[in-house]
Amino acid sequence: MMEPLQHLYQKYLECRKVSTDSRAEQDNTLFFALDGPNFKGSQFAQQALDKGARYAVVQDPEVTGPNIIQVTDTLKSLQALALHHRQQLSIPFIGITGSNGKTTTKELINAVLSRRFNVLCTKGNLNNHIGVPLTLLSIHPEHELAIIEMGANHPGDIAELCSYSLPTHGIITNIGKAHLEGFGSLEGVARAKSELYLHLDKTNGIVFVNTSNDHLMRMVRRLANKVTYYQPQDDYSAELLQVAPQVIYRAANGEEVHTHLMGSYNFENMAAAACIGQYFGVPHEEINAAIAGYAPVNNRSQIVQKDTNTILLDAYNANPSSMAAAVANFAQMAGDRKVVILGDMLEMGQESEAEHKLLGNQIAGLGFSEVFICGKEMRYAAEEHPEFRYFAEKSALMQWIKDHPIRDSHVLVKGSRGIGLETVVDLL
Repeated sequence: MMEPLQHLYQKYLECRKVSTDSRAEQDNTLFFALDGPNFKGSQFAQQALDKGARYAVVQDPEVTGPNIIQVTDTLKSLQALALHHRQQLSIPFIGITGSNGKTTTKELINAVLSRRFNVLCTKGNLNNHIGVPLTLLSIHPEHELAIIEMGANHPGDIAELCSYSLPTHGIITNIGKAHLEGFGSLEGVARAKSELYLHLDKTNGIVFVNTSNDHLMRMVRRLANKVTYYQPQDDYSAELLQVAPQVIYRAANGEEVHTHLMGSYNFENMAAAACIGQYFGVPHEEINAAIAGYAPVNNRSQIVQKDTNTILLDAYNANPSSMAAAVANFAQMAGDRKVVILGDMLEMGQESEAEHKLLGNQIAGLGFSEVFICGKEMRYAAEEHPEFRYFAEKSALMQWIKDHPIRDSHVLVKGSRGIGLETVVDLL
């Protein structure tokens, strides 16, 4: 028999913590035994209880016990519970999506708003149909504002996440060629991301929009409730002064802000965070201090000094738009010797060959001292210039660098997460 939602919610209120990983310490959690592609979650229910979970939610009718809660579908129950909890909350919810820069923008917004509010922000990349419900269920009465990152690989994903996170405010960082395998085209990406705008339009929510992005401006032209950035005529304005090695910009109050991030694309992320901070009443001095103090982690836009090399590490993700921006920004940097080490752009589908060739053409015209490209898809980029050093496997690239040390260089390291190029940094 399916457990009524209200009763399940009472169990949640006893725990105030939800888990889906039986390997982690439970500590009085409400454990959801979710099925995976190759396993049944219910077989781990007892393990979770033994580790300290108060209750285990299962969908296998054969798994019973005093602390077992039976439901017909654990995933749907998790999502329904998250929605029910969300409906009890009246705080602002900022939804954030986009092809590039979601996580960095989310972290910057969190840094700014945390100056004045108790903020709950998506941890890591818990931005899908499981991660968003878990984030919602981690919101407690003391929280005053929530920032919810939303990822998408297919049309309808953002609409689904909006259906139980119910954002009151939202931002799309940009529209680029990410996850083309699932979306089919740039237009498909735009339609999918615009599901956040559609939700906010229907619910009379607020959209934060970058007026320098023509694509986004076309998407919001019919929306009534817009807060704009970062041009002089906008609600929040800022001026980019320097992009490399780190961004320096003039903030809305005239202060010059020196940051730990690189690239004009990150300036747009900073302007978004500053705009949202201003909207929610954070003083400009505190906004600027929060952005100046933010230091990236997890292989995103990090600047690493190692021996005689300055390394720009951006190996968490890569798609055609983010890769093009990164190499163009790197080309603008001062430095006599500049080396790029690039890995495959994954999830490109049928566009992979064409997009990698375009990248190869772009790199060939930028005059880098050396170009190392790695991965099966990168062979298409390698065909565009005879002096590119191509390695089908990362192990071969690493062996070459061991045998031929790179010194006295600025080095850009970028590739999709599946390539794991951050391990190359140990050799530089």
